[in-house]
Amino acid sequence: MAETPRTETLPSTDDIDIYLFHEGTHYHSYNILGAHIAAWEGTSGVRFTVWAPHATYVGLAGDHNGWDGTQDMDTLYKIPDSGFWSRFFPGMKLGMLYKYRIIAADGTSFLKADPYGFKAEVRPATASVVTDLQGYRWGDAAWRRKNKTPYNKPLNIYEMHLGTWRQKEDGQFYTYKELVDQLIPYLVEMSYTHVEFMPLAEHPYDLSWGYQGTGYFAATSRYGEPHELMYLIDHLHQADIGVILDWVPAHFAKDAHGLRRFDGSPLYEYADPLLAEKPGWGTLSFDFSKPEISSFLISNALFWFELYHIDGMRVDAVTSMLRLDFEKQHHQYRPNANGGLENLEAISFLQRLNKAIFQHYPHALMMAEESSAWPGVTAPAHEGGLGFNYKWNMGWMNDTLGYIEHDFGARPYHHNLLTFPICYAYSENYTLPLSHDEVVHGKKSLLDKMPGSYEQKFAGLRQLLGYQITHPGKKLLFMGGEFGQFIEWKDQEQLDWLLLDYERHRQMLAYTAALNKLYRSEKALWEQDHTLEGYQWIDADDNGQSVISYIRRGKRPVDTLLIIINFQPVERSTYRIGVPRAGIYEEIFSSESPAYGGSGILNAPLKSSKQKWHNQINSIELVLPPLSFVVLKKAPRVSKKIETSE
Repeated sequence: MAETPRTETLPSTDDIDIYLFHEGTHYHSYNILGAHIAAWEGTSGVRFTVWAPHATYVGLAGDHNGWDGTQDMDTLYKIPDSGFWSRFFPGMKLGMLYKYRIIAADGTSFLKADPYGFKAEVRPATASVVTDLQGYRWGDAAWRRKNKTPYNKPLNIYEMHLGTWRQKEDGQFYTYKELVDQLIPYLVEMSYTHVEFMPLAEHPYDLSWGYQGTGYFAATSRYGEPHELMYLIDHLHQADIGVILDWVPAHFAKDAHGLRRFDGSPLYEYADPLLAEKPGWGTLSFDFSKPEISSFLISNALFWFELYHIDGMRVDAVTSMLRLDFEKQHHQYRPNANGGLENLEAISFLQRLNKAIFQHYPHALMMAEESSAWPGVTAPAHEGGLGFNYKWNMGWMNDTLGYIEHDFGARPYHHNLLTFPICYAYSENYTLPLSHDEVVHGKKSLLDKMPGSYEQKFAGLRQLLGYQITHPGKKLLFMGGEFGQFIEWKDQEQLDWLLLDYERHRQMLAYTAALNKLYRSEKALWEQDHTLEGYQWIDADDNGQSVISYIRRGKRPVDTLLIIINFQPVERSTYRIGVPRAGIYEEIFSSESPAYGGSGILNAPLKSSKQKWHNQINSIELVLPPLSFVVLKKAPRVSKKIETSE
């Protein structure tokens, strides 16, 4: 090995690439860094390029040289004044396993996987794999042409973990390609508009669920080849189902082959441990002050849109990026230069990220998992907001689950948990999440959170999902909730599909499918999701009976819906509500249909009377079954078959 690194400027990495990378604006840096099939002077091979500015030596180690990487023939050449090391290796081919042999400034030698590697070995092996992502023939052009941001369209997301949705009889994972025939018909039958995959970037530990990554550009090999993931996404699009990817720019795993101290020094992470460490998770924060980290992360986000045709991202743990004191004791964080607790560099990064995504993909979904009351999460970046177009409504989720977990006798005293979320429902563009985080670590499944008897638990779950579907905001439900998974997510085994052998669970699945179809068919439930005109209370104050009633409006009066929910196991046989217009109201949906396991107590068409109620001139009287969710709609004309008196 030469004492002084050779220097060489390759035609594939020019000065403008280097300049933009260090400026923080090279948003397609994956085209120059990593391993790329290439030809040079008529010879085919692979070009390897890596950013390791503090290394004194970088070599290529692999199964071709016994993982040594210290010989002259293995040496990558240092590109002057760039921090890049690069070399074209003739004869190298697809499928080759490799890592970088790095010698740090202090003389220590170690192996690192490629931060820009497009594929990794199946865990527990950790090498990168030379891969060509080009060549897949997409068939989703029609979807991409018509796909628009669904501000005034239905958006109902099925969140899932690919490894535990279904498994083979021997416990092995289905591949991306095998899931096409299993997953897509299910999503179509259930009428979901989108599927959200929990993180698919390569990660070493199954039980991190993908949230502690090591290979940001490598689709995890647990489920197959990169082209197989493309095949799955392609066929989802052809079935009119959008794809959202859970993405983790907040932090990364400390595993030895990953990004931690990549070139012997803190490179991807902050040098200051008070900024770098996330003690609650055992991970490291990216150093958002470095322009190169912006190039890396924004390139990675665009990479998933560009190469894998995803439609959006759920950006994980945004609050942990914004707050220097997030889940830390006083001695574990340092205030910013102004003495505040905001991470100013992370704020700037998120604004640049969203600007870049929307510049390239104007109709992308960029959803922030932000759990505080941070203002302007979905406000435009040029107006000082973070620039996302959706935010998970964690307040609604916490309040709602807090309410439904109370015993029936306590509910009248916590009625504000149902009414308060409307006070801020229009402060951001919201998605209402009932996500994986709420059904793990002893929190119980959605079904098991419900008080009461076996039958009452199912009635409660039907109510919860009906409330979510009819509340302002887009929707997300974690897998298993749709059929009443009885125990919480086990995160190693498949969902308990055997429960569908039991009638109650089959009825719950039928209910969710019917509810999703109602959502898609009724414009009032999504057309004015983000405007005050789309919602009006009928009665927010009936805490004594634990009943709420409200109106959802579309742009046309004929689309108006009335929703009434009885959160007590007590029938209200003569419950009166004010209605906005005189006429006949039909019960277009009820959780108490026998087909869904309900009591069978349903309302015949109801003619309004000129009896003032709830500040309305007209009102109707209906039956509210115990623990029921009811949707009414004004009939277009009076039916002669209905005989009622005013």
